[in-house]
Amino acid sequence: MEFIFVTLFPHLIQSYFSDSILHRALKCQKIGVEFCNPRDFSQNRYLKVDDYQVGGGAGLLLEPIHLSLALDSILKKHPQTHIIFLTPCGKTFNHKDSKRLAKKSHITFVCGRYEGFDERLIEVYANEVLSIGDFILTGGELAALCLCDSISRQIQGVLGNSESLIGESYEVSLLESPNFTKPHIFKGLSIPSEYSKGNHIKINDLKLKTAEAKTKFHRIDLYWQYQQRLKNEK
Repeated sequence: MEFIFVTLFPHLIQSYFSDSILHRALKCQKIGVEFCNPRDFSQNRYLKVDDYQVGGGAGLLLEPIHLSLALDSILKKHPQTHIIFLTPCGKTFNHKDSKRLAKKSHITFVCGRYEGFDERLIEVYANEVLSIGDFILTGGELAALCLCDSISRQIQGVLGNSESLIGESYEVSLLESPNFTKPHIFKGLSIPSEYSKGNHIKINDLKLKTAEAKTKFHRIDLYWQYQQRLKNEK
């Protein structure tokens, strides 16, 4: 899987791939990461790529000319790339999107800045428009990293143990059950005794019940989806 980040600030993203799982994935060539800066396509002396909004309004927009030159250069090299614009108006990214997008061979993330993009860029180039939630960031770099991380871990070989993907939160509209490590007693709180007895049937049953309780407490919306799925399976 190859990722390209279209951003005015590549250094904000680069350091994320210098450690841990995604760093190993890069070294093993499970993923590839490139950067494309629209300023490289600017011909004015200040490398300016933004402009005031037509019709007025606070803040500047990334204007269409230089960003379109950047995207055209990517499409020329990678005509199969799947272009995702990160913007608050997009559909909220979720776990199903992560698994679906992991099947792509090439993804381009377009990171906004200031007040966002000229809307015509989205109409011409976007395959998808995604958001990570109903809140505003100063730029799309963090959102793009969230998507890249989530998608990458779904790619075979990126995680050291593929079983880590089994039973994760959101797989069946449930949050993952509570997990524990040693010591068995911590500040007066103990691990459920069944976890230490080696009966995996009982352990799995307990994990399901605690996952249901955790989901009902933290995410009642997911719990309703889970209950509906159970009804449909009957």
